[in-house]
Amino acid sequence: MNSSGYETDRVLQIETNLDDISPELVGHVTGLLLSAGALDVWTTAVQMKKQRPGMLLSVLCQTEDAEKFADLIFTHTSAFGLRMSEATRWKLRRDFVEVATPYGEITVKRGFRGEKLLQIAPEYESCRAAAQIHNCNLQTVYVAARAALSNSAIKPF
Repeated sequence: MNSSGYETDRVLQIETNLDDISPELVGHVTGLLLSAGALDVWTTAVQMKKQRPGMLLSVLCQTEDAEKFADLIFTHTSAFGLRMSEATRWKLRRDFVEVATPYGEITVKRGFRGEKLLQIAPEYESCRAAAQIHNCNLQTVYVAARAALSNSAIKPF
């Protein structure tokens, strides 16, 4: 934790530009990368040389996992090269609490700077499962989870 109360760590960002691969395959490799432990994976639409539309594939991972993710990208995409940059990441300390809603117990992630609560976010999978069980709108479960946290002894702000 730094003097500002944020947690810090070092991460690696791996990127490659792709302009000759089906979007379905990029969706597949995104799933593989996340399943292999990537901290985050995203794509960005970019304009490539020769005026071709393409995408930037970005992977955030622990620095010691660079080779594993490079191998996955080279094996499952059309990439011929990767760019890697190390970065310091500032992040909130996180914990998870369960809140009671009309849709059952929902997991909520909380983010703290030191001891000050700054963020709350109902967990997607928890909300999705409850919405499916109760045959209701996903947003309804999100709203119920936020309201339950506000009404509980675990105050959000």
